[in-house]
Amino acid sequence: MFPALDISASGLAAQRMRMQAISSNIANISTTHNEDGRRVPYQPRFVVFQTDDGIGAHGASGVSVSAVQTADVEPLWRFQPNHPERMKDGPHKDHVAYPNVNMMTEYTDAMEAARAYEANLGTMEITKDLQRQTLRILA
Repeated sequence: MFPALDISASGLAAQRMRMQAISSNIANISTTHNEDGRRVPYQPRFVVFQTDDGIGAHGASGVSVSAVQTADVEPLWRFQPNHPERMKDGPHKDHVAYPNVNMMTEYTDAMEAARAYEANLGTMEITKDLQRQTLRILA
């Protein structure tokens, strides 16, 4: 009914998904094994956005999440010969594989997502005020 509100709402939903991926990356920054218990460190996730022409009107489009992908990056190897999950042989003997998650990058992405979320909220407030003023003029 109100395309401007729909566009901002789609931005809110997309940024919320992005923040969930970031928080998952931070929460698993020291995870040295996967859900199956295998010695495969957590792989960071990131959200891919795409325009959604089904949301909006008059040439404006909303946004949607097209995928939450897993980064295919080499783990960080740390020498820890007494760790129970160390590699027992091979080129990384006595090393433990940790996720390749950069805390500073995640923090920066979280700040950017929070600011984009706030911008969408601000746009929604302005849209509501404009609609309210329009109704006041018409009444």
